[in-house]
Order: sequence, then C-alpha cells, then structure tokens
Amino acid sequence: MTQITPDAATGLDHAAQRASKLAEITAAFGNPFHVTRFDKRDSAAALHAQHKDLPAGEKSEARAAIAGRVMAVRNSGMFLDVLDDSGRLQVFHPIKEVAPEVTMLLRLLDLGDIVGVEGRLRRTPRGELTLDAERLVLLAKALESPPEKYHGLKDVDFRYRHREQDLVATEKSRVTLRRRSLIVRAIRRALDERDFLEVETPILHAMAGGAIAKPFQTHHNALDIPLTLRIATELHLKRLVIGGLSEKVYEIGRLFRNEGISPRHNPEFTTIEVYQAYVDVEEMMHVTELLVSEACRAVHGGTTCPFNGLTLDFTPPFRRASLFDLIQARTGVDFRLLATREAAAAEAARLGVPVDPASNRGQIIEAVFGHTVEATLLQPTHVLDLPKEISPLAKAWPDRPDVAQRFETYCNGWEIANAYSELNDPREQRRNFEAQAAQKAAGNPEAPGIDEEFLKAMSFGMPPMGGLGIGIDRLVMLLTDSQTIREVIAFPTLRPLRP
Repeated sequence: MTQITPDAATGLDHAAQRASKLAEITAAFGNPFHVTRFDKRDSAAALHAQHKDLPAGEKSEARAAIAGRVMAVRNSGMFLDVLDDSGRLQVFHPIKEVAPEVTMLLRLLDLGDIVGVEGRLRRTPRGELTLDAERLVLLAKALESPPEKYHGLKDVDFRYRHREQDLVATEKSRVTLRRRSLIVRAIRRALDERDFLEVETPILHAMAGGAIAKPFQTHHNALDIPLTLRIATELHLKRLVIGGLSEKVYEIGRLFRNEGISPRHNPEFTTIEVYQAYVDVEEMMHVTELLVSEACRAVHGGTTCPFNGLTLDFTPPFRRASLFDLIQARTGVDFRLLATREAAAAEAARLGVPVDPASNRGQIIEAVFGHTVEATLLQPTHVLDLPKEISPLAKAWPDRPDVAQRFETYCNGWEIANAYSELNDPREQRRNFEAQAAQKAAGNPEAPGIDEEFLKAMSFGMPPMGGLGIGIDRLVMLLTDSQTIREVIAFPTLRPLRP
C-alpha cells in the first residue's frame, strides 16, 4: 500500500502535499469539487454476489460503475481498492496502456479520495474480483490524511470524536451502527403491524415530567420563558390516548438527562415508549418480549445472541421474579415484613448498602436490590412487585397498596425496560405529584413539580392503560456485543478538547 509521507524534496507536510496535488488536478482537469453527480449503478457487495461463480482468470462481459473512497493504492495506481457503503472492490488500470491524463490523475490520487470508476469485470488468476477501469473520475479530494491503519482502531477517543474516520477504518463500527438501524426498524415494524400509531411529542417542555431525573435547562428568547429538554415522553403520550387519537401509540425519540456519563449512560439517549388503552402490566410484558425478540431476530436471525462470552436467550416468555423474592434469596431478608423506613434502613445498613438519609422505604429497598441482585440477572428477567413509593405514575395492587403493578426487565445486570399499569386516578396522581414537589423544595434536583396540564388531562377521563419504556441504546449494546454505550451512539457526548 502506498504510504503518504512528507516530501523530502519539497519539505511539504501531508496537508500541503494534498493541497498541491489539488492545485495540479484543478489546472489539468478542473475543480473536482464542481462535479455534482456520478452515475453509480452498482455496489461492491452486489457485484461480489452477482459474480461469485466467475472462475479465476475469467473475464465477464458485464459492465459496472462504482463510486467510493480510495482505501489502497498499489503499483503507482495500477491497483486501487475502492470502498463504498457495502464493501470493497479492487480496480485495475493497465498503466502502460492508459492515456497520459489517466496516468497523471493516478499519480495525484491520495488515500481517502472519492472516485467514480466504470469498466468491465474479471476475476484475477488469484481469485480477486476486479473492475478493469475504462473511466476514472475524481469526485472529491481528501485534504486530510486518513488515520493510519491501526490508529483508527486503537485510539478510542479519536474514534468517537471523528466518527466519520472511524467508520471508514473500523468495520465493527459500521456493522454496529447499521445493526442499530435494523433493530429500530424491527421494533417499529412489530408495532405498526399491530396497529400502534407512531406519534411525535415535544422535546421542549415547560416542566420536566414522566421520570425522576435532572433536566437540561434552556430559555426561549421570543417567548421569554424558561424551558427544559424532555426527560421522558410519557405524559404527552398519555394525553394523546386520553384525547382518542389512538388507543395504541408509541414514540421513538431522544431524551435528555443532565446526569453522569458512564459505559451505560449518555446525557442524550434514545427510548421507545408504548401506551395501550384497556390493558394492564401483564400485556406490557408480552409487548416487551415481542419487541426485544423481534429486534434480536433482525440482527441474528433468531432469539439468541452472543454477549461478552455469554449466550443471551431472548426467547419468550422471559423469566419472572418478584423483587422481594430476589432480595431474600441473596440476603435472607424479606423486606415485605419491614413496614417502616427505619426498619428497612437498619437492614440495609447491616447489609452494607449505603442509604441516603432523605430516602423513603421504597428507595431503600431499591438500593438494596441494586446492590445485591442486579448484577446477577444475566438472562432476560422481568422483575415484578416494585415498591409503590418509587412508582408515582403506576397503579398499586388492590390487595397490596405498597406494591406497584410494575416490572423492570433486566439482562446482563442492566435495566432495559420499565412498564406498569398506568395510574388513572387524578386525585391520587395529584397527591403523588405533591409529594415529589415537596422533595424538590427540600433540595432534590431530580424531583419533578406538579404538572397541572397533565392533571387536567387526567381529570378529563383517562382510560386504564398499560405503558412501557425500552432503552434502545442498551438493547443495541446487548444485541451487538458492545461494552460501552459510546459504541452504539454515532456521536456520543464528549468533553471538548482543550487547545
């Protein structure tokens, strides 16, 4: 492969060399950036598939026209490797036979340049499908050098900051992000086929709601009002069901939470939220299993996939287990018998679980679960019976008022879904909002206030319904064997480099 190095005679660095070559090309052929189109009739992958039976050493009468990025230059341009969005194809120029202007253009090509090539196909004696070029067009000049072969693979920070170069250099990055698209498409298709209506709700909110999280704050100049970026789509989606737009709605969209960054957390992330009238939490379990298993099928052809040395099995039905039973199995403590916050806090302290002094009984039980159980839930598991105190938008069981009709789905120790029978009593919902507002007044930045618009909508009459949220990014991580969320988000949030 031709390596681009500083010119010893001129002392020009990489960028200057490329600028000098661009000037030569422009003088001889015209400005390549003025080219507006190329009739790209074929893709590399399609040509490889169509001519897989062409014997070594044989020529085809088939003509082809490809376009893509120059990834390798060998023998002074006699051989080029051209990469498009489907793969690579070798291009051949018989240097002794081509016109002088083609020889000149080949001499001025650099790795990373965008070219269009037309010609006839053959398979070399060594078995490589090759396009014998009859026409070569420079479509764009790369004025920056691509990363060295291994630089784009090993320098993780560089990869995330310059995703366009990472995608060129790293096949796994291309595969992962394409699989993400397949996963979202499969989820959307599964819902559309069951008559769910896809909708869009506002990103700018007057008040953050639908979750407990610290929002990003902004300001609208024309209206001169403070606004927040949404932390959930829940409340607006419920209002659409209340209004009768559809009994089954969903939205796939970005959420924004002003929280920490970790291998599983990015300040902006994607979820799907699903709401269906006249069903309960039980139906939401079936919907969760449907969407997750269909997503797995879309990229693996079945309901199992590899992840970090494990084989994850997303075949419905998933395992179901009570949160209290799971804690008791790990600790020997039945928190159902601890009716007060003080008793729960004492047991948590004995187990070595740190507890916020302002936390309630449900939050303490949640902390114990996170500390002792979460990491053990490797295969898909619906965790049932979450405390009502941490479920302000969910109904309680009539015979167990301290337990919500709610589940969270875990896999590889990660929460990937959250669902419940939606609370539709506006009186109880107001009491819950007031309790959260009190927490906010006491200094909790994640607690929401009282959403009067949503309460008014509920008071108009909200049917019983089930609701579900799935974290798309974590699901993609599981289905692509990715260990960090930054691998599955094209442009993750990063701290700016200091000059």
